[in-house]
This record gives sequence, C-alpha cells and structure tokens, in this order.
Amino acid sequence: MRNSFFEDSLDRTYIKRRVQELENATVGFYSIGLYPASLAYNAAMQTGGASVLLAPRPGRELMGAFSKSAIQGMDPDHVKSMYQMAHHEKEGETVPNTFEYLIQNCDLIVLGSNSNHVEADLIEARKLRNRFGRHNVVIACLAGSFGHDEEEDESYVLCEKEPNLAFFSGFHRHGALRDPVDSFTANFCHPDALTALLGAHVMDKISLNIQVSPGIHNVEAQYIKAAKNMASIFSGFGYEYHRENPGILPTLLTLLLDQCIDQAATVAMSRRDRHKLYNRQPIALTELGYGVPRIEATLNRGGDVEKARDHTFSQLTAMVADVHGSMMLPLIGRPTRNFQAGQVLANLMATLERCPVDVQEFGQWCDEADLNRGALEGLKALRYWKQITKKYSIPVHDCSMINLLYTSVYGDEREKAFAYTVMTQSRELSNYCQESVRPVHSRKYAEALTLLDQPDSVELIVNAVIADNARKSIYESNGLEGRSVQDDDPAYMQAMDVIESAWGKTTTIHSTMKSSS
Repeated sequence: MRNSFFEDSLDRTYIKRRVQELENATVGFYSIGLYPASLAYNAAMQTGGASVLLAPRPGRELMGAFSKSAIQGMDPDHVKSMYQMAHHEKEGETVPNTFEYLIQNCDLIVLGSNSNHVEADLIEARKLRNRFGRHNVVIACLAGSFGHDEEEDESYVLCEKEPNLAFFSGFHRHGALRDPVDSFTANFCHPDALTALLGAHVMDKISLNIQVSPGIHNVEAQYIKAAKNMASIFSGFGYEYHRENPGILPTLLTLLLDQCIDQAATVAMSRRDRHKLYNRQPIALTELGYGVPRIEATLNRGGDVEKARDHTFSQLTAMVADVHGSMMLPLIGRPTRNFQAGQVLANLMATLERCPVDVQEFGQWCDEADLNRGALEGLKALRYWKQITKKYSIPVHDCSMINLLYTSVYGDEREKAFAYTVMTQSRELSNYCQESVRPVHSRKYAEALTLLDQPDSVELIVNAVIADNARKSIYESNGLEGRSVQDDDPAYMQAMDVIESAWGKTTTIHSTMKSSS
C-alpha cells in the first residue's frame, strides 16, 4: 500500500506547494470511539478544532462513547465545536460528515476503529482514495489489538501485514484529555522517515496539549499497544489483589514492562521491510529524535553470533511511556479500562477463590462492572495470544507473565488451579517472576550453585569456567539428567511447566532441583 503525502513526482514546484499546503493540513478521524472523541474534545478546547474533521460510523452517535455523566461535565461550547467538526454545509443544509467527505477534504486520516472494524475500514479508505484520486492522503490507525484472518485462522499485527500503514500511539486517559491543563505525549509512526516527520508535525498542531514526535517503528508501536493492553489487565489485578502486600508490585510491573519491550523487539525482526527501514531513509533517524540509529541484541548460538532483537524503537519515549502509564494506578481519576478489567478479575477471584471458568465468564464480570467487553482491546488481544507468540517466534521466557494471565482465562481446570495459586500467593508470584524469565537451558547453573556438595554440580561449573569446554558444558547435559516436574514441587514450578509445555517447550527440571516453597 502506497501511503505518502506526495504524489510520485520530481516536480520541485509541486513538491514546494504541497509542503506549504501541509502547514495548514486537515486531520480527519473516522469512527469516533472514546479515544478519538477525547482527542477531538481536547482539540476543541485548545485550538477550537479548526484543523480537525470528524465522521462517526454509520448508525453511531458522535458522543455515543461518552457516559451521560461525562457529557454533563463537558463545556457546552467545546461540545458545540465537536458537532461543527462533524458536519458541513451542502446545498444550504447542514449534513453530517461521511468517510467519503474526509477522504476528499483531509490530508491525514486516522482510523479510530477498533480491531473489529479497522481492516475493513482500511480497505474502504484505499478504495475511496482511488475513486477520488486522493492518493496523497495518508492513512493511520489506532487499533490496539491483533488482527485475525478467520479463513486462515491466523493472527498478526496489522502494521506488519500492511507495512506502510501509519500508527498513532501515546499514553492517555480519556478523562485527562478533557482536562484543560493536562497534557500527554504521542508518537506518529510511519516506516518512511519523512512521512513520519510531516505526519507528526500535522498531528502536533491539533492541540497545544498533545506533543507528537515522529518515529519509523509503526509495527513495533502497534504491537506494544496490544501487548500493554494485556499487561494492563495483569497490572490492575496485581494492584487490586495484592494491595495489602505491595512488595510484589515493583517486580511484577517491571517485568510486565520489560517483557512488552522485549517481545516488540523480537517482532521487529520479522519486518519484511527491515533492511529498507534502516538503509533507505531520506533523512537520518537522529533527525527524528532517535539518539542512535540502531540498538540490537545478539545471541551466541553454538559459537555463531546472531541478531535476535531490535530495540531501536525503545528510544521513542511516548511509546514506552504508554506502557508505563497503562500499568499505573493514578492519584486522581480512573485508570485505563483494561486496568479496571484486571481489578474486576482480582475481586472476583478473591470472592470465588478460583479463576474464571472461561473468557465468557470474565467478559460477563466486566459487563456487570460497567466495562463493555467489546471495548477491552486487551481481552481481545489475549484471545489470539498463542497464535501471536508462535507467528513471531517470541521466546517463552520473554512472555511468561502474559502466558500466566492467558492460562488463568483459557487454561484447563488443572492449569487454572496452578495459575490461581501463583497469581494469588505473593511468594509463589515472586518466585514465578524470578524463575520464569530464565531461558530453560540456563536454570541448571543457578541450581548447581546451590548444590555444590554434589560432584555433578561442581563439574558443571568447572566446565563452564574452562574455555575449551564451555561449548560442551552449555549445550550438553554434563551428567545432569532431567526429570519431569513432580506433584510436590511448588506451584510456581508447576505453572511454569504447564505454560512452557503449552507454548511448545517442555520444561526440564534437573534432578538436583531442590523444592523451595
């Protein structure tokens, strides 16, 4: 998909005129959910919304995403401005904006639709661009979940499937966006550095309180959005269930953040345009605000160094702040909806002393707490989580926390029993946090150090120290025979075994393992 502010032209006059036009660019939001509606209100509050047009989905109300109490607390003049953004004059009458109208009158269109509709909307947007000859309209999306092909039964990150689709990402709480003095940062990401720079400039002008920076990592930004929505559920659970024992929270939240970043760095390696992303840019990445042009992680695989993760995107502050913010309990106002879903999960698990029977029961709990399950992108992302980890080859030790959450909702009765024990007992959860992040093959060394009275353990460490035997000691068993997890092992070990086996790996617990409950 071609997605640029410029036609394919080398005409200097045309390009100069187009650059000048973009200084007064119009941004259109199609499908007005809670996030785009809050952005529009902020724009109305700060700049009058002169550069913004809105078009709700057919059959939807402009303010339908807001509760009655939220609307009552809004400034009537700003609400009036929003209605003006959503209507135009035609043949002497005031008519509502349509998708077609946005395509014809905007320079940048943000698809505000969630994962249920965004792909169909993208197809329609491309058709409309072709019909009206508006090929220089850039299309971006906000969807924070995974795409799914029902026919192929395959899940994916939409921006990886459509690599030129722009992504707008930043932390927000919808109530805060209606605050006249609060502000937040965001990233406008497009794989072409120049398009990213211009798009961020256009988005930055819609409100004085929204600071938008450019980035080229649209795939990573969308993955981060989906991953942090799931992590936010676990964060809400942790804050609520362990509020009397808060010592576990720093470990839990740090691990959720780190794993979101590491997962996105692994997904980055799957980009089909990765070579072009770094080697064929019109301007240097440092011009966009990146401190360095590349941050990569490598692994030693049998003596061969192999690039395993690309962390360059982690320099985009707003993207990382989005993860942080989604896992925080604010001092005032309400946390994100996914966080609230985690709080609901904690309260019901505490009351019923079990995990939800299935995702339908969890969804029902959310509905009863006035959290529309259809708006919970984290819950939708969790549905496709197992396919995502397989498609992008995400190591099990880099996603152990979301795996645990997934097991509590989608596991069988035995697996949920282990998940319940680990999630609700602080000691088990802290042990799980510590041990589940280790690659399976690395656990034998930690155990050997605690059992130096056994010859096999000493031999393993000695071999690791001796350089000539290092490869053999790392990749062979060295006499430490494996065994299956036993029934009397701690719950966190049982949960690790269940999860790692379910994700295509069999956990090996060495015969020297000592139970620690």
